[in-house]
Amino acid sequence: MSAKSPDRAREVVLSVPYFAHLDTSAMEAVASSAIRRDYAKGAVVFLEGDPCAGLHVIEKGRVKLYKVSVEGREQVVKLLGPGEFFNEVAVLDGGPNPISAMAALDATLWVVGCAAMRHLVSSHPSLATAIIENLAASSRELLSLVEDLSLRTVSARLAKSLLARAETAGEAPPRTSQQEMAAQVGTVREMVGRVLRTFEDEGLIRFDRHRILILDREGLEKEAMI
Repeated sequence: MSAKSPDRAREVVLSVPYFAHLDTSAMEAVASSAIRRDYAKGAVVFLEGDPCAGLHVIEKGRVKLYKVSVEGREQVVKLLGPGEFFNEVAVLDGGPNPISAMAALDATLWVVGCAAMRHLVSSHPSLATAIIENLAASSRELLSLVEDLSLRTVSARLAKSLLARAETAGEAPPRTSQQEMAAQVGTVREMVGRVLRTFEDEGLIRFDRHRILILDREGLEKEAMI
């Protein structure tokens, strides 16, 4: 489903930290060009390699950015929530989507088409600056991901992931499936299961129904090598 609502689009644009300092004309231009789209959990937003799908701003829900190997193995690159945007790379270089996106929860997104966004960026320097700053932050995160995958063990990556999730959801983050965890840390489900059992045996975590309780944060930080 798609719809236009300039007032609501304006509120969503203002909720994006990188857009908070846009001048009025730039903010209005983005809001007036945005189209609302709703996605059910598990719905594909767009696929890697397809023509530029435009800039996507998240109003509510969560979106998973991921890549899939030729063998079908998935690597989660990032999970995004309200007030964040994605697919700016394709917008800026005019190429295909460099990554796939899926609704991790029911999500409401506001989309500005590729051609419209490129025109807005060229017309409003403050918007160009905001997108460049977000690209720089994303580059730092990707460098951290490369470091994790190349220099950290699976145990260290999983420990780091548990700690990161706890920072946003308290000491007992919602328990995701072992398959989802494997996709996030770049391994297979069986390995995640073995590592989690080891953490439990060592008294670092405890399973509590659908959640993982962190019992020993310091010990988990040592496992994460941070």
